[in-house]
Amino acid sequence: MLICQHADMSDGHDATDYLKRILTSRVYDVVDETPLEPAPTLSERIGNRVLLKREDLQPVFSFKIRGAYNKMANLTEEQRSRGVIAASAGNHAQGVALAANELGCRAVIVMPTTTPEVKIDAVRAAGAEVVLAGESYTDSQARASELMEERGLTFVHPFDDPDVIAGQGTIAMEILRQHTGALDAVFVAIGGGGLISGVASYVKALRPEVRVIGVQTEDSDAMARSVEAGERVELDNVGLFSDGTAVRLVGEQTFPIVQRYVDEIIRVDTDAVCAAIKDVFTDTRAILEPAGALAVAGLKEYVARTGAHDQTFVAVACGANMNFDRLRFVSERAEIGEQREAVFAVTIPEERGSFRRFIEIIGPDRSVTEFNYRIGDSAEAHVFVGIQVADRGEADALAAEFRRAGLDTLDLTDDELAKLHIRHLVGGHSPLAHDERLYRFEFPERPGALTRFLTSMSPDWNISLFHYRNHGSDVGRVLVGMQVPDDDHDAFTAFLADLGYRHWDETAHPAYQLFLA
Repeated sequence: MLICQHADMSDGHDATDYLKRILTSRVYDVVDETPLEPAPTLSERIGNRVLLKREDLQPVFSFKIRGAYNKMANLTEEQRSRGVIAASAGNHAQGVALAANELGCRAVIVMPTTTPEVKIDAVRAAGAEVVLAGESYTDSQARASELMEERGLTFVHPFDDPDVIAGQGTIAMEILRQHTGALDAVFVAIGGGGLISGVASYVKALRPEVRVIGVQTEDSDAMARSVEAGERVELDNVGLFSDGTAVRLVGEQTFPIVQRYVDEIIRVDTDAVCAAIKDVFTDTRAILEPAGALAVAGLKEYVARTGAHDQTFVAVACGANMNFDRLRFVSERAEIGEQREAVFAVTIPEERGSFRRFIEIIGPDRSVTEFNYRIGDSAEAHVFVGIQVADRGEADALAAEFRRAGLDTLDLTDDELAKLHIRHLVGGHSPLAHDERLYRFEFPERPGALTRFLTSMSPDWNISLFHYRNHGSDVGRVLVGMQVPDDDHDAFTAFLADLGYRHWDETAHPAYQLFLA
């Protein structure tokens, strides 16, 4: 959590200036006012009234059409005749493409190579030319700048432009018109800062008592870090799960607006975002993309941290351009993010009736979500079990029940290795796997990434274990066992350093020792 220190504006634009821009924005040529809908199930569970601003219902399934169209509608005829160019992870791209179609001008869109295919296809379907370049928005922006000079195009910035900011600010105008009663806070996702700049400028001009709270993922928190540092900070890398907010450097114009008008910024992890996607689906049957659910994840984190009760909150559901393949990952991690699943490694006697007695301890009112076992010892059986729980406290109580029954128990609920790999490897250790060392690796997930990872592995050591599955996440996660004799230790250490992938030594991990040793 980050409390923002409000600073003076350095660019001359104050809330009154943006209020005028927002009130005169030309967005309603292409969009209709989106509904502000209650989320009854989520509201009841967290003890507060939650309202969702349904920007996922826009023609391009994202709020970005507002700022893009407002910017392009304010261009001169000569600028529009030369055409426009934009850099975007997808939603701004679709907004620019649709706006260009409506205004009858040419559009070139530069998109990161990591952009979900559904967004690329949508941009091409709208008649725009797509150029794929780089792994993040910042990389694509650099290429777009080159093409702008080469082709004489007008750049339409996704967030760092007064007309774009004002177009996004019409969301706040609608929120305050749709809800005139008590309102405690508005939660908004932050990437480069255009959306929250527009929302915060309007809200603070008309309802300064309403808190404006930004939300970022822990691995794409350029705005939070910039506010902490008092200057714009460029990230070396950004997490790509929430691709719509994967920005390494925030805007020159959005940064001072956030400093002045945003009350705080909350960071959330991937599991929390997945849980928020499920929350919105439960109440609306709509599937938000990760960036679209960020505001809901931040709202839940805020309530959990502050103990807020019986308050009214708005979360801007800002996009629904979800790649279908990514749903595998979301569904697996949502229960963990909501702390609705507990995962244990339990040792039970290898004898008749042990399974039945173990299930009796779990009880008839709890659902078993997963159960893995393979015979490997004449005296003991090691099982991997997932159990549906109401909260983290119930998981702790379950572990205590198992131990009271004399069963050795490892609580793996929050263990990354267990979430991704161990559940698939229950079955024992091969006598052929001598000198085995276990490592977990991460690499950017994109077509051909696994092949590149495998070709980078040294042929000097035999691979004795390998587990990988594409979950539709932003990074590929691989568990590798390699047979490395002790006298090769220095060479192996040098190999890992040269490999260049993030890695963790899991050889001493208790679950590995239990299941595979």
